[in-house]
Amino acid sequence: MHNVLVIGSGAREAALGVKFLASDQVEHVYVAPGNPGMELVGLEPVAIDVLDFDGLIDFANKHVDLTFVGPEVPLVAGVVDAFLAAGLTIFGVNKNVAQLEGSKTYAKNFMARHHLPTAKAREVFTLGAARVLLEEMGTPIVIKADGLAGGKGVTVALTRKDADTALAGIYLNDAHAPVLLEEYLTGQEASVMALYAQDKYVILPLSQDHKRRFNGDAGPNTGGMGAISPASQFNKTQVAQANELMVQTIAALNAEGDPGCGVIYMGLMFTQHGPKILEYNMRFGDPETQVLLPQIQNDFYALVTALLGGEQVALKLNGRTYVDVVLAHPAYPASSHPQLPVVRPSAALLAQGAWLPAAVNVAPDGALTSAGGRIVTVIGDGVDVYAARCQAYARVFELAGELAYREDIGVRAL
Repeated sequence: MHNVLVIGSGAREAALGVKFLASDQVEHVYVAPGNPGMELVGLEPVAIDVLDFDGLIDFANKHVDLTFVGPEVPLVAGVVDAFLAAGLTIFGVNKNVAQLEGSKTYAKNFMARHHLPTAKAREVFTLGAARVLLEEMGTPIVIKADGLAGGKGVTVALTRKDADTALAGIYLNDAHAPVLLEEYLTGQEASVMALYAQDKYVILPLSQDHKRRFNGDAGPNTGGMGAISPASQFNKTQVAQANELMVQTIAALNAEGDPGCGVIYMGLMFTQHGPKILEYNMRFGDPETQVLLPQIQNDFYALVTALLGGEQVALKLNGRTYVDVVLAHPAYPASSHPQLPVVRPSAALLAQGAWLPAAVNVAPDGALTSAGGRIVTVIGDGVDVYAARCQAYARVFELAGELAYREDIGVRAL
C-alpha cells in the first residue's frame, strides 16, 4: 500500500485526494497545506506551504511514494524540478513547461512555432503603447496581463471605456507591465484536459467552466463558479477537433525536447472558423476537476504511475454526466469577510464525494465556517445533463445556507 501527497488547499485538491484514496493501492492521502474541512472526506491536511519546497521534500521523503501538484503557483516556481533533483516521484510539469501558463506571451509564441490555432494578439509594455494599439485594433477586445492571475487576469472589454479602465488598472500597479491585446472571438468555450508523461497520455472528456460571478455570465471573472462534463452541447466533430489539438500540443512539447509530465488544460473557443486555443493552464482546472475525476473508472493511482512508467493507458469512463456548483461567500470575489457558517453535509453525501471543501474551517465543537471566497463544491450526477443538474441543485438547496451560488450552471448543455 502507498501514501500520496497532494500539494494545494482547495476543492480541486480535495477531489484529487478523494480519487487517490479510492485506489486499492493507496492507504493514506496527505494534502499540503489542505484545509481543515478535508478531514471530513478522509484526507489529512499537513501545514506546509505550497512554496516551502524544502518542507515538502522532507515530508514526501519520509512519508509518501507519489506527490501530485494541484495549483499553478508551485509549478511555475519550480517545485517539480526541486523534487526531481531530490530523487522523488512527482506528477506535474517542470518550471520550463509551466511557462505555458506562467507567461501568456510564451504560450502565444509556442502556439505560433507549432502552428496551433489561436487568436491574433500583440504585446505592449506601457500604457501609452497600449492606447495606441487599442486605437488601431478597436473594441471589443481581450486584454491579458502577462503572468499568473488565478483565472482572473483576463478582461473582455466590449467598449473603449471598459478597455481604458482595464489598462489603467494594470499600469497603475506596474508602469512597464507586459500586456497582450488580443482579438475578440465569439463562440462557446470548452476545457479539454489531459494527463501526460513524455509521449503517453489520456485525454479526458470536454468540460465547461462558468467563470463569471453571476447568472447569465454577468459580473466579474472568478476562479470558477461551477462546471459540467461531458459538455453535451459539443458534437462528435468538435470533440475530435479538441482532442486533435491536445495531441498536437503533446507532440509539440516532445518536439521541443523537454516534455516532462503533468496535466495540460487547454481552454478552447469553438468559433465559426473552427476551434481556437484561448490559453494553456498546466494543471487541473477548478471546478472542472470535480466533474472530471468521478467519470474515471481506472484506478487513479495506477493510471498516474503507469504514465510515469512509460505505459500508454486506456481510459475507462462511466458514461455519466456531472454538474458541480460552487458555494461562495456573497461578497466574493471582492471579499471573503465576514466569516460565515457552513452547513455540515450528511455522511451519505460525504461518502458519495458530493461535497468537497475548498476553504472550510472546523471549530473545536465541530461547527464549520468559511475561510475564503470559494468555500465548497457541491456535485450532482445523472444519466444526462437534466438529471445531473437536478441532483446538484437539490443538494445545493440543502447545503447553501448563507452562501451564494449561480443558478444556471450547465444550462447551455440542455
